[in-house]
Amino acid sequence: MSDRPILVLASRNAKKARELADLLATHGIQVRSVLDYPTAPEVDETGMTFGENACLKAATVARSLGEWTIADDSGLMVDALGGDPGVRSARYAGEQATDEENNQRLLQALQGVPPAQRGARFVCALAVADATGAIRLQVEDHCRGQMLTESHGFAGFGYDPLFLIPEYHRTFGELGLAVKSFLSHRARATRRLIHPLVALLTDTNASTTGNTADPRARPSTSTAPAAAAERPGLP
Repeated sequence: MSDRPILVLASRNAKKARELADLLATHGIQVRSVLDYPTAPEVDETGMTFGENACLKAATVARSLGEWTIADDSGLMVDALGGDPGVRSARYAGEQATDEENNQRLLQALQGVPPAQRGARFVCALAVADATGAIRLQVEDHCRGQMLTESHGFAGFGYDPLFLIPEYHRTFGELGLAVKSFLSHRARATRRLIHPLVALLTDTNASTTGNTADPRARPSTSTAPAAAAERPGLP
């Protein structure tokens, strides 16, 4: 069993949390759901960007629990809508909106927009805070696609059935998990995070077990999108 700190996953969205936990698990990073901590605060997403919200959630939960914490904030940005729904992606049709209600509102907003102007991107920001609430790592990446005029497929969640990956001629709602776990915005952000995260947690454990402080403060990683990786084959 790894001696690295277990990260608290500061997401109350069960589907999003499971996807991120599975991505981290493949690299030996263990997480516990924030739902396992009854005293953990619910954090209002008041940031203007995905990165601000991810940092806000990670820092607030970490300070409250005294535990290393990782937080995600992600959503859809549609070119023809000036970047909307953006940070309000989960609440586009209202505070308690379902995925179907959000999808229907998006389709209404895009009514009459031709295919060539329906470009969009899913964005994911990840932030890691240490037990004091200090942000130690922050990354962001995205996945480009096109919004369709009707849903296709039943896999995934959120706007996945409307989000076409042109290279595959399928939506995230149609693609298998193996492909989505390679192509998605969350997968790309996780790949950018994983190596500095492993190094940071390993250094932290070495410092703790050796009873010496590590003077190095690792800066947040670049938020510039990574180059597109070779596409996997269809399942």
